[in-house]
Amino acid sequence: MQAYAVQDAVGMVKLDAMENPHRLPPDLQQKLGERLGALALNRYPDGRVNDLRHALACYAHMPEGFDIMLGNGSDELIGLLAMACDVPVPDGGEKPAILAPVPGFVMYAVSAALQGLDFVGVPLDTDFELDTPAMLRTIAQRKPAIIYLAYPNNPTANLWDANAMAQVVQAAGEAGSLVVIDEAYQPFARGTYLDVVRQNPQQHAHVLLLRTLSKFGLAGVRLGYLMGAKALIAELDKVRPPYNVSVLNYECALFALEHAEVFAAQALDIRAQRAILLEALQAMSGVHAWQSDANMILVRVPDAQKTFDGLKSRGVLVKNVSKMHPLLAQCLRLTVGTHDENTRLLAAFLESL
Repeated sequence: MQAYAVQDAVGMVKLDAMENPHRLPPDLQQKLGERLGALALNRYPDGRVNDLRHALACYAHMPEGFDIMLGNGSDELIGLLAMACDVPVPDGGEKPAILAPVPGFVMYAVSAALQGLDFVGVPLDTDFELDTPAMLRTIAQRKPAIIYLAYPNNPTANLWDANAMAQVVQAAGEAGSLVVIDEAYQPFARGTYLDVVRQNPQQHAHVLLLRTLSKFGLAGVRLGYLMGAKALIAELDKVRPPYNVSVLNYECALFALEHAEVFAAQALDIRAQRAILLEALQAMSGVHAWQSDANMILVRVPDAQKTFDGLKSRGVLVKNVSKMHPLLAQCLRLTVGTHDENTRLLAAFLESL
């Protein structure tokens, strides 16, 4: 294994990590600073963390009968899910498995490896859609403990077909698997799978919704949350470390939710900038840019490494994903930035092709 690497972005236009490029307005910066300065940092986190759980449940319109669990980013929750599902197996039996479409978010496989579980990756088709027959076949064979479905997916930025999702979720229930719908990029997507869950919560008792405030605009705060049936969350909560969300984390998150309209306007701007960026990329000769429901765009170029190096030499940092999976050959992942950042990206992109 290799440690998770973060690219040096000093002095660069940072478009490699799907961050919200907008900062808090100055008046809110001052209000938040005063609020954080008044916290009792000498005390462990208190019942105020439950105020955040309630605020997030209201913000997400969480279904009746569901509960919510907080994590130090969604990464911690992914790790805790693997830990909770690492149960003993009979002699000669297969280890519990975690299944996900690939290419996908790397932490699904990392969490399995760190916990000593099997990771089973089911390749997408060439259009980056779910290979439903392969998914159903693998679920029936392995009966995985957890199935991850990122909605939208990273790095392909697309939403899966509704019928394919329904088939996979039903098959998972029949196999005794948990399904984790990872909606990290929900602020930029056309829809949420929570709408499907709300229509029939009982039918989705084995489904968990994973979200983060990182893409909402608080990547530096590290706050993820997991929603699911109360009985299921109660079991998962047993492996959560005490005080895993700091007083600074939850107070920042509460402050942001109190000003949700500011972050909603930022998301609206990002979606508008995404449309402009996508149109410009699709007009470039030799470039294939896929439609996106996230704050990133996946592009295929003639030479990914050459283009990446050219962008970097011109002060623009993106993510070279061309070696992550064969389906991503010659692909780069571009975060949608501000108008000025995207203008610089496009100019540098043309010069780097």
